[in-house]
Amino acid sequence: MIEVENLVKRFGPLITAVDGVSFAVQQGEVLGFLGPNGAGKSTTMKMITGFLAPSAGSVRVLGYDIATDPLRVKENIGYLPEGAPAYPDMTPLAFLRFIAEVRAIDRRRRDEMITVAVARTQLSGVLDQPIDTLSKGFKRRVGLAQAILHDPPVLIMDEPTDGLDPNQKHAVRQLIRTMSAKKAIIISTHILEEVEALCTRALIIDHGRIVADGTPASLTARSRYHNAVQIAVDEADGPKARAVLEQMPQVVRVETMQAALGQAAFMIFPAAGATLVDEVGAKARAGGWAVHHLYAERGRLDEVFRGLTTGDAR
Repeated sequence: MIEVENLVKRFGPLITAVDGVSFAVQQGEVLGFLGPNGAGKSTTMKMITGFLAPSAGSVRVLGYDIATDPLRVKENIGYLPEGAPAYPDMTPLAFLRFIAEVRAIDRRRRDEMITVAVARTQLSGVLDQPIDTLSKGFKRRVGLAQAILHDPPVLIMDEPTDGLDPNQKHAVRQLIRTMSAKKAIIISTHILEEVEALCTRALIIDHGRIVADGTPASLTARSRYHNAVQIAVDEADGPKARAVLEQMPQVVRVETMQAALGQAAFMIFPAAGATLVDEVGAKARAGGWAVHHLYAERGRLDEVFRGLTTGDAR
């Protein structure tokens, strides 16, 4: 549904914001677009939606080329840009009516579609307030409502939960999940927890280039903490526990961790592909250690992200 090929954007002779980016998004996918500030995320999204013209490369949405058929592309996209700009003196209701008119939604369906968008974004309590008087979270929801108003097959959203409180974030994530089966969705976000909770795939961009592309699970599996085991025991059991753990055949390294008062805690790193949590539990039972907690790590996406974008995997 979205095809991006060798996309490039230069600003003058010295700045290349996007440098040969290629990817595709299928129906049913929620793609998390990640990267540090200035990596080229927003610039890429603006080119996909037609707000910026690429210096090179191509974008097709549902087979329509943004360069040769921009109106057909924009008809099929709902776009929530950074900051969710709107006319501050309008009310949310007036703004959504304006958007419906701009998008040439059939007059007989406008009220119905506005009602659906308002219900989905929980805006009914502020429909008649000037947008300028709304909180940041409500302004963001007005922006989201205009993006989904025409029920587009493609959604492009830049930081969709920015400024929302935890309950509002949960509601927006649930809305995106509900819509995702019939759409192709790209979400730019700095919230790594959001990627793991919401996205079926994650793409990491740095200095205008893609440095990783995969499911959240496959990316967290690249973490040095993937399948590592954390255990906390009574402080008195700490020395003998560490000695036993270090002698286990599939253990590569044991690190001492910060622990609660009266406890000793260790992170146990396995050999590649090994899982150790059952074996560590068996050693604890055999040794009679007083265990406070024991679990296996899935991996840490933030560590993978840092390693790919800064070289610092600590």
